[in-house]
Order: sequence, then C-alpha cells, then structure tokens
Amino acid sequence: MKKLLYLALFLICIACKAQTVAFNTSLDDIPDGAYVKDLNNELDPFIGEYKVTYEGRETTLFISKVSQKPIAYGNKNYFQDVLIVKFIVKNFSGTVLQDTQNIATTTNEIESITFIPQIQSLGFSYSGNNCSIGNGLIYMKKISPTQISWTYNPQTTAIDDVSCPPNVDKKIYLPDTKDLIFTKQ
Repeated sequence: MKKLLYLALFLICIACKAQTVAFNTSLDDIPDGAYVKDLNNELDPFIGEYKVTYEGRETTLFISKVSQKPIAYGNKNYFQDVLIVKFIVKNFSGTVLQDTQNIATTTNEIESITFIPQIQSLGFSYSGNNCSIGNGLIYMKKISPTQISWTYNPQTTAIDDVSCPPNVDKKIYLPDTKDLIFTKQ
C-alpha cells in the first residue's frame, strides 16, 4: 500500500511540474505555466559588452542572461530564459547622454522575446525612454564571434506636452538604423 501511495505522489509531482519548451518555440505555442528554456544555448553567444560609434555617439551594450524570468503574454503566464540589455550612450566629447546600467526597474529595458528563424535574429522589445518614447523592436543577429548586427525600429518617436511633461527628455539616443555592427569588447 505504501508503494502505491509513493507512486501516486510521484506521478502527481511530475504532472505538476511545468512543461519545458525550447527557446525558439513560437509565442502562440507556449503553454500557460511553461518554462521556455535556452536548451541549445542560443542566447549565450550574445552575452558580453559591445560597442559602436554612430552619428557622433558611442553606444555600449551590456548583454546578460536571466534564467526563468516571469513573463506575461496575452492571457498566459510562463517563465523564460531571456537576454537583458543595459546601455550607455555618450556624445563625441564623452558626455553621458543616457545610462541604464544601474536602473533596476523595467524602465528603459531591452529584453529578448523570441528567435525569428526567417531572418536568423533574436527579437527584443524595448520599453522606451521617458514617456515610452522610442519603444519598439530591436533585432540582433550574431554575425561572427565578436560582432552582432543591430536593427532598431522605434514605434513612438514623438509625443506632445499633454501626454508627457514638457521638462522631460524626449530624445531617442539609441542608434535608430538597420544592420549596424557592434563589436565585442
């Protein structure tokens, strides 16, 4: 009888365990409560510090991996291995224009959301700067062991003083371009 009870408890524990699915699983195919795991270490080659100089500004990306981050998508809640990108943008004289390294909240956060096989790139969401200015999508593609290609498509580029206080910095500092090459430091 004890063996039967232990077997039943074991089966219940297995049934309660979250289903693990691969990182490249389509967002629509992720079951509620699942763990979207980087099973093949597809995120690891992106981890590190990358720099580029573009239009008189130096942008440094600090890319790190977070395991089992809670995600809410539509009516689903699940956990996912993600890349988080913090950044510093400086002008030609070295003055810091924007620095998100020490911001602990999701403000100004760039986070990987999915792998896009058609373009062999990771898709990232960017929550934007003040008043969500510059929020949009970023695509990164690993093109060599030391370089990534960056494409940024901001969705909110202008906002009025009614929606956002007039004294707030409304400038987008990240490079708004296609196929910009960042080099690993």
